[in-house]
Amino acid sequence: MSGDAAANRNLPSLTRIGLTLIAGGAVANIYYNQPLLAVLVAEFGDRAALLVPTASLVGYGLGILFLVPLGDALPRRDLIVWQLLALAVALIVAALSPTLAVLGLASLAIGVLACAAQQAVPFAAELAPDASRGRIVGGVMTGLLSGILLARTASGFVGAHFGWRAVFFAAAGLAVAMALVAWRTLPRTAPRQRLRYRALMLSLLHLVRSQPTLRNASLSQALLFASFNAFWATLALLVEAPPFDLTAAGAGLFGVIGVAGALIAPHSGRYSDRRGARPVVIVGSALVAAAFAVLALGGAVSLVAIGIGVLLLDIGINGALIANQTRAYALVPGARGRINTVLFTAVFIGGAAGAFLGSRAFLIAGWTGVCLIGGAFALAALLVSWLGGRAKST
Repeated sequence: MSGDAAANRNLPSLTRIGLTLIAGGAVANIYYNQPLLAVLVAEFGDRAALLVPTASLVGYGLGILFLVPLGDALPRRDLIVWQLLALAVALIVAALSPTLAVLGLASLAIGVLACAAQQAVPFAAELAPDASRGRIVGGVMTGLLSGILLARTASGFVGAHFGWRAVFFAAAGLAVAMALVAWRTLPRTAPRQRLRYRALMLSLLHLVRSQPTLRNASLSQALLFASFNAFWATLALLVEAPPFDLTAAGAGLFGVIGVAGALIAPHSGRYSDRRGARPVVIVGSALVAAAFAVLALGGAVSLVAIGIGVLLLDIGINGALIANQTRAYALVPGARGRINTVLFTAVFIGGAAGAFLGSRAFLIAGWTGVCLIGGAFALAALLVSWLGGRAKST
């Protein structure tokens, strides 16, 4: 079944559910470590707070850059299955890590292989009918975004009761289960074109040069994701210290609040299908900036303020992400994997930079420093999205 044929009919429910579960279950692996940072610091030292989350995000960006383009030249179902099986191996290595160096390398490999989530998203865009692509991609992204948020809650609970190594062992079992789901529920599609790997990678540069909308979407979302990770990479360090003194499980519970933000994804996709994506990106960027204003004013002393900030942050970034994906996937139908690579390589470079700078800001200037860094990234994203309308708009 070709992508063109599949686009002429609706996706079977089982396929949509499979893609949604795979997207959420795979991406969760790069966030399991965040509620565990205080525990990892206690075992491996202060460097763990910087090395482990940054390595997983950098790895995810590398996976998007070097593995996701293969989806335009090879059957995506097979790529997803093999990546998930290899991911299970990397997770077991992480669970058995005797030193921080081994855990750091395992975290890098986990990030690379977890980009199976980013095979699922362009797969959904390829199979979806043109008129409802935003809605269907939004539905799959609800799974991905829920995986990001619930990963912290699940990891915090398991880590608090069974130890941090149990988190990675459980995740390995889940990766094997997802590989089986992929094998049983996803169609085996033929790629639109056969390209050698070198040509595939060189075509990324052509897409960047020739598509101003793709450049704008990538830059604005990278800045927003830098804000997002500046917050989440440091939240556990804030709430597990006085005056809050929460456990890792308590820190992870903030992920539940963010699920409400993930539910905005299909609505953002529908609006983008009907009215255009740029207004959604602008509103989303403004909400992220507002979140950091709330967090700066009350986040250091009030759990309620943190909860409001989490809600605004996740609604804003998720709405903007679906809109940016919708406008990017519409550009070159035969290159959606590579478009996804350009978009999400930029996004996760931004995420790694945000995690690094947020952690450094927390160590140097405390929570105020984190809010200044996160708010600056959000305002920059708002400016980029606003000015992007003067170029060729969506």
